[in-house]
Amino acid sequence: MNRDTTINNLLCRLSALLALGLVTAIATWGSSAMAQQPLAMPPFLSMGDTIAVVSPSSTPDTATVEKGCQTLRLWGYHTVVGSHALSQCHGFAGTVDERAADLMWALSDPTVKAIVCTRGGDGAIQLLQRLPTGLLRSHPKWLVGFSDVTTLHSAMVQAGVMSIHGSMCHAIGRHLGQDTVSVSLRRLLSGQLPHYTVDHHQLDQPGQATGTLVGGNLSVISSLAGSDYDFLNRADEGLILFIEDKGESMTKVDRMVHQMELRGVLGKLKGIIVGRFSDYKHPENGFDDMYHMLSFYLSRYDIPVCYNFPVGHAALNNFPLIEGCRVSLTVGNDGTELEFLR
Repeated sequence: MNRDTTINNLLCRLSALLALGLVTAIATWGSSAMAQQPLAMPPFLSMGDTIAVVSPSSTPDTATVEKGCQTLRLWGYHTVVGSHALSQCHGFAGTVDERAADLMWALSDPTVKAIVCTRGGDGAIQLLQRLPTGLLRSHPKWLVGFSDVTTLHSAMVQAGVMSIHGSMCHAIGRHLGQDTVSVSLRRLLSGQLPHYTVDHHQLDQPGQATGTLVGGNLSVISSLAGSDYDFLNRADEGLILFIEDKGESMTKVDRMVHQMELRGVLGKLKGIIVGRFSDYKHPENGFDDMYHMLSFYLSRYDIPVCYNFPVGHAALNNFPLIEGCRVSLTVGNDGTELEFLR
């Protein structure tokens, strides 16, 4: 073997190793490099743009989806419903592969400019490992939903893309988009960033903070703890966390809050926004209600905490929030202001 051949063989092996290393790095969602990259704000919509309507979780009601699409069309958008959005499989909207295929289609189709989920429920977590590496980052577009869709919001933030925690088909179609919450979502999709003012709550902890907003359904957030898809892995970057839930007991919420404390997350947060907790039994654990229990634990942290923020499972009290966006949170004696920053 001559010298040139030896050198060429070494170069080929080096190239193969570099390629393998690159693939491995890209495939690792939770790598520090991926987690540290700046978050991209997807393009906002224009009249006539196409919105894909998909079901990553439970099966929705057909009439609900039709009503939601009707509202989106009234807003001036074209709608396309995913092939399996109304499918049935053990309560889910199709098999895992079918739901993943609909989401991958919506993300990769260049004619689709935003994605609205039909409903929450259960099952979005099953899709995560089936999404091709880098798909969320390489095709940034607004994804809208809440509850179980918190799973996808967390994955998108980890991939470096912002998304919208907001109303789905039921709430959008309920008043044909004329209610205040739906109007806020419509404005946000067109590029008007929110600036919310909320009444003072007796348990509020005054203070001011600027950070990256993440959050959603607390039980869903807990289910992702420590995984590559967990946006709380970004706690060192300075997060402001919002939480809400439905049907979870005070005992379970107590456990989930302390899980975050044990992970060291609570001590790193810049601020906390406590949304609506509904359909739970109280009093429990010696506390009058959920807010008093949360205040007992969160008051030990010297950060601004807002209570009773209008985000949660009540259709008319679930204002859209941009996951992964820089925000300014000011909690004062006269109320709370949350401003989204470009």
